[in-house]
Amino acid sequence: MKNVHPRVRPLAIVAASVAAVLLTTSCGADPDADPAPAAASASASAGTHGGLHGTVDVPPAAPLRSGERFVNLNMAQPYRPSAPNGGTDEYRCFLVDPGLTESAFLTGSQFLPQNGDMVHHAIFFRLDPAEVAPARKLDAETPGDGWTCFGNAGVGDAAWVAHWAPGVNETLLAPGLGYPMPPGAQLVMQVHYNLMDVRPGTDTDQSGIRLRLVGGSEEVKPLSTVLLPAPVELPCAANERGELCQREAAVRDVQHRFGAEAGAQAGQLNQLCNQGRAPAAGSTQRCDYQVRRAGVVQAVAGHMHLLGSAIKIELNPGTPKARTLLDIPTYNFDEQANRPLPQPVAVKPGDVYRVTCTHDVTLRQRLPQLRNLPPRYVVWGEGTSDEMCLGIVVMSRPA
Repeated sequence: MKNVHPRVRPLAIVAASVAAVLLTTSCGADPDADPAPAAASASASAGTHGGLHGTVDVPPAAPLRSGERFVNLNMAQPYRPSAPNGGTDEYRCFLVDPGLTESAFLTGSQFLPQNGDMVHHAIFFRLDPAEVAPARKLDAETPGDGWTCFGNAGVGDAAWVAHWAPGVNETLLAPGLGYPMPPGAQLVMQVHYNLMDVRPGTDTDQSGIRLRLVGGSEEVKPLSTVLLPAPVELPCAANERGELCQREAAVRDVQHRFGAEAGAQAGQLNQLCNQGRAPAAGSTQRCDYQVRRAGVVQAVAGHMHLLGSAIKIELNPGTPKARTLLDIPTYNFDEQANRPLPQPVAVKPGDVYRVTCTHDVTLRQRLPQLRNLPPRYVVWGEGTSDEMCLGIVVMSRPA
């Protein structure tokens, strides 16, 4: 994930976010920074967190539109994931080549998850031609297919151009919108494998993606994405006990499973969003971000993990210009769709985005995926048993 505020890079998106015939997101944008704290609440049912299972039946793609063509890409061979450091999650990157000899625009995509028992989400990053050789070198030097890649593509300044999470089918960009794909550009497919329900080393995956491309001479307006992370500081429930219920132990555990950068994210988000004050444990957290460049918001989305309960994105809260861009009072992990706005909304420097997330710790005792795990103080982390709070704002630049 690129272009998050510099003090919180690189944050892994897990998760990712996004249902049929909707806008998708890219990362060639500029999130914005500046903090504050606030409120929101809602209830979430354990029944809204099912997840995929087994072989996934991918619905047929919508018909091609004028000038479009399909390009299908797959991992070169089946991959057998293995979670590092005693964890239950692996993030793996694979280089895939759309074979572009001329300029094109990506106008839609449909991820093809092959093994629903383990595929948690996927993100696709565009590598410009000059970045392909370093990616090949990294791939060749890493044992097995692909390479480990928490947070981003793990190479170059890759731009996020597509993603998938449960509840998403085909993503179609609105007419006249797309992502530039120069000749020789390739894609990095980052797959988050969740192995909670899979016996280690027993199963494989060979997922892929179907791209929609149009020629580079078409009139297409490029999109960009603002990523709005907020802290997660969710204490154990009153009836839970254990070493990981101590915040410091929980942060060390995230660092052990995902590395030093991942372990530092909880502190970085508090520095950014709470002005360095001591973390305030609680179910609801928020962060404010100042808009830096003018643009037009086309769609929004929110991403949390299995303990997510509610998420909201506001513009200019507490002012006469206040408006709500996204309000999901009952978050469903299996419906992480980007939501096009009924009317695009113009933003300008000085405007403020606010993302607010509520998590429900009682879901840990109710969800089959989590209830057999040790209780923990939950902070921002890449694992399915960790949490995230991420607002996603998809925008175009003014004409």
